[in-house]
Amino acid sequence: MTPPTMIDTGLKDHFSLKGSKEAKVVNLTSNKSNAEVSFADWDKFKFAPIRESTVSRAMTKRYFADLDKYAESDVVIIGAGSAGLSAAYVLAKNRPELKIAIIEASVSPGGGCWLGGQLFSAMVLRKPADLFIQELGIDYEDEGDYIVVKHAAYFMSTLLSKVLSFPNVKLFNATAVEDLITRQDETTGELRVAGVVTNWTLVSLNHDTQSCMDPNTINASVVLSASGHDGPFGAGSAKHLHRLGAIEMGHMRGLDMNAAEDSIVKGTREVTPGLVFTGMELAEVDGFNRMGPTFGAMALSGVKAAESVLNTFDVRKKQNAA
Repeated sequence: MTPPTMIDTGLKDHFSLKGSKEAKVVNLTSNKSNAEVSFADWDKFKFAPIRESTVSRAMTKRYFADLDKYAESDVVIIGAGSAGLSAAYVLAKNRPELKIAIIEASVSPGGGCWLGGQLFSAMVLRKPADLFIQELGIDYEDEGDYIVVKHAAYFMSTLLSKVLSFPNVKLFNATAVEDLITRQDETTGELRVAGVVTNWTLVSLNHDTQSCMDPNTINASVVLSASGHDGPFGAGSAKHLHRLGAIEMGHMRGLDMNAAEDSIVKGTREVTPGLVFTGMELAEVDGFNRMGPTFGAMALSGVKAAESVLNTFDVRKKQNAA
């Protein structure tokens, strides 16, 4: 078994809420049954005071500052599942000067990657996806041709934490992409994607119950779509392009792990100028097989998608600048 790479969290064996430098620090690893444990003087404990409006302003001024900053983004990623976040990690790490906005329809990012198959905990990834797991510093069991992470949530929480720690990344969750911003080449007539049309997810789900609730927009040099296979918001970009007559939908086929994972990674590409597809959304575009509860292709499709974005970025940035 290959020894797993350990993550240095910076956590120590001692923890205390006591402010004094001279205060007793408790050893959490103590095996002494008679040791008195005291993390704080709870009788005197009190939070620092705050006014309710201060909390509101702390949230709103930062959120609206982010909306203003990312209204012009370098890259917009649709979907914060395993493929989208893997792409975000590679992009942010390699190009820290790029502004990367991630749009996630759910309140909780992570897609279907908080559990393995049939609500089981363990996560299986076929090699060479172990190289990406090593990059993230996640422990795993080596089973020869595949590895097992003890809980899918361990993978997702680690990846999500690392992505959100990049200063050039902003996650807008509970936000849906309702449409694509498109341009048509004056010479060739070719359709090009130049951004996304967004709205609160709860608004998007209730257009039939209310009068017109117009959306917002984000311009981008490149859009990377990782919205997954067909569902309430799944394969959203593929459906938009199909509606516009830009692509034909292949529709996902039955489960075949061996065929599906290779196809998803190999098929990851810029499908139409300005729009890169990654992950299971490709199965709906190209008619690939469903892969089921194996996640290596999700991670490596994200890596390849980041590569595709970087290889086309300068050209698309110039085209979409107007």
